[in-house]
Amino acid sequence: MSQARVLLLFIALLLAASAAQAQRQIEFADYQLPESGALAISVAKGLPDGGAFAELDARLEGALRRAANTAGFSGDRGVVLNLFGIGEFEQLIVIGTGVDPVDARLLEDVGGLVGQLGLLSAAPHLDLAWNIADIPAAGAHLAFGAELGQYTFRRYRSPAPDAPKLGQGSLRILGADPAASRKSWEDDWQHVASGVRFARDLVSEPANVIYPESFVERTREAFRGLDRVSIEVLDQAAMERLGMGSILAVGQGSARPPRLMLVRYRGAADDAEPLAFVGKGITFDTGGISIKGRDNLWRMKYDMSGAAVVTGAVLGLARRGAEVNAIAVAALAENMPSGSAGRPGDVIRTLSGKTYEVISTDAEGRMVLVDAITYVLQQDKPQVLVDIATLTGSQVTAVGDEYGGLFTRDESLATALQQAGMRSGEELWRLPLHPSYAKDLESPIADLRNGGSSGKAGAGVGAFFIGSWVPEGQAWAHLDIASMAWRDDAPLPTVPLGASGFGVRLIDRYVRELAQ
Repeated sequence: MSQARVLLLFIALLLAASAAQAQRQIEFADYQLPESGALAISVAKGLPDGGAFAELDARLEGALRRAANTAGFSGDRGVVLNLFGIGEFEQLIVIGTGVDPVDARLLEDVGGLVGQLGLLSAAPHLDLAWNIADIPAAGAHLAFGAELGQYTFRRYRSPAPDAPKLGQGSLRILGADPAASRKSWEDDWQHVASGVRFARDLVSEPANVIYPESFVERTREAFRGLDRVSIEVLDQAAMERLGMGSILAVGQGSARPPRLMLVRYRGAADDAEPLAFVGKGITFDTGGISIKGRDNLWRMKYDMSGAAVVTGAVLGLARRGAEVNAIAVAALAENMPSGSAGRPGDVIRTLSGKTYEVISTDAEGRMVLVDAITYVLQQDKPQVLVDIATLTGSQVTAVGDEYGGLFTRDESLATALQQAGMRSGEELWRLPLHPSYAKDLESPIADLRNGGSSGKAGAGVGAFFIGSWVPEGQAWAHLDIASMAWRDDAPLPTVPLGASGFGVRLIDRYVRELAQ
């Protein structure tokens, strides 16, 4: 395991032991290295002469370089030298940036590492100095990373009465043109961060708190007061009238009724075709009658990550006033076994009129998505449709926790989404939609089955099933984020352990680049 991963895992363990809900307030000021206090700086690989590292080392009479040499620290990207009580400084954090060219992602990673380390510091003020005039409003990207990195969810932990107050106070970013960075942060990037936080909070909440109806109420509260936003919610009776047999079939085993929610943000001309983002919102997934095993069943509260992400992404777009028409569609249901639950072998008629045979009630994500997709296509005629879901375990096996899975029939959309993934730090790997998957979905009594044989390409078959409800010629992509929605191995600079909010930054970046 790399030094960077060891450090981040250590941070995660310390945070798990603390119950305080820490959050540093972000401020901006002109670049000037302070004489004391708590300070974070960066340095390139090789610890070159020049810049903040060399300036501080000279001030400390060579003690900083000696400490780096003793620790084996050479400035590799993402590796941290964390020193206490050196010279007049209570704490001195040095972040390695490696040899990579400076870009927004590097800045966000630096900020994220400082944000995480700031949670463990009792210093009331922490400064982050960056004096390289390489990216306009660079401080806003440092702030964005710091805000993501310092995220915690410990709402239900009781604080120990004698626990130290860690991670409170301010994080001040010292750099060139602080006014420009402050404006970019306040007008733009803090709103994207709020969308990520909204998604992470929803996914982190237990399923006795977040279920279809309360998901809707949390969303109404988050969007309250925002201009050019409307929220449509279909309850069980409305879905029955429309013939949404698919989402109803998933929710019929639960005492908590399903909902279909559409959040429409209109930031462009009324006649501009919208972008539609449809999210799987299974607020808890037992597997239904095809019940799951007990191992890690608690985590199935995260099966509404797709719905949380698309809603959080549109929340960020609306708050920052993006010039786009965008729709978040949340297909919300709880998948429970009971006397009223659907069964394997049932035949379901969907909103589109197409039917399928249920092979597994644990293939419920695709079931709720197809009615949601049909509805938004009928009502809004979007230029682009992207669905996002924690759909299959086979996606986890295929690409692990480094990539979300991308399925699409549209080459230009594939390119745009992969580029947005690389630039946002939420990367995608394209997987096939092979025509042979149609054979796996053949049913002797209905138009399709909702799953193929075990041992087959489960992620691709699931994507193919969803795509069967999308007309040819419609720009559509399916994102399977089963491996990316929950981080439990080692944290990343901008992704602490737990709910990741994966997809909010990706969607935001895609919208930005589409606008450009």
